[in-house]
Amino acid sequence: MNTFTKLWSDVFTPEDAKKRIEEEKKAYNVENPKNLEEQAINLVGPTIYEKLVKGYTAKQWGRPCTELPSFIIKRLPVRFTFDNNYFNDRYQGIPIGGYTRIIEKMLAGSDVRLNCDFFENKEELLASSKNVIYTGQIDTFFDYCYGPLEYRTVRFETEVLDVQNYQGNAVINYTEYEVPYTRIIEHKHFEFDTTSPKTVISKEYSTTWKPGDEPYYPVNNEKNNTLYQKYKELADNSNVYFGGRLGGYKYYDMDDTIMAAFELLKNLD
Repeated sequence: MNTFTKLWSDVFTPEDAKKRIEEEKKAYNVENPKNLEEQAINLVGPTIYEKLVKGYTAKQWGRPCTELPSFIIKRLPVRFTFDNNYFNDRYQGIPIGGYTRIIEKMLAGSDVRLNCDFFENKEELLASSKNVIYTGQIDTFFDYCYGPLEYRTVRFETEVLDVQNYQGNAVINYTEYEVPYTRIIEHKHFEFDTTSPKTVISKEYSTTWKPGDEPYYPVNNEKNNTLYQKYKELADNSNVYFGGRLGGYKYYDMDDTIMAAFELLKNLD
């Protein structure tokens, strides 16, 4: 609602916003949307699409919305509240101390090998345990036998600034295509610590993945999803369990990642 009231000077209430969006959707409706742009306009109308979706999505995926499949955005949420939280979940946040502290506790007492290339030691590692969970790229595991899947990666530019508070929030998204980065992270706000006289920010640039880069996002269009199914058949017939964004070739938020891990563990002997 904060966004809607800034977009339209005559929108003040949820009913006002619903009416405006429905009017736009009706005027620009496409009966059978063939791409993400048409689907997004069907969901929220052209004003919100142009302001919030079009430029950001093109930056994120490296191609215009007219070249992206419609199903990617079919679940675009529209909330008519003044709550600026990102999700509807009752509890939102990150662990106190960050994820590093959680991982340290999870690995306490475990045998951890660092600087170990899985593929250089593949046979040894696969034979070392009854159950093996693999969370790297599924196409790499099977030596790209059906061809490589596509991914997006992220390049970070990090700066230390001589200001106490740069942007007033942990994450600010930049939806304009003309701004080259997708968002700025100001790390101190994750734990609500603004007492330091300096601050650290990271600008994120979404780019095409190539071998040697760290893959962040699977490109879940029809072509890649069809290719992934071939790899999944190989995975289902192996004695290895595949998980995470890369092993499952699926976009996960962190809460979804943890839930998927619990579900996977139920299948282990």
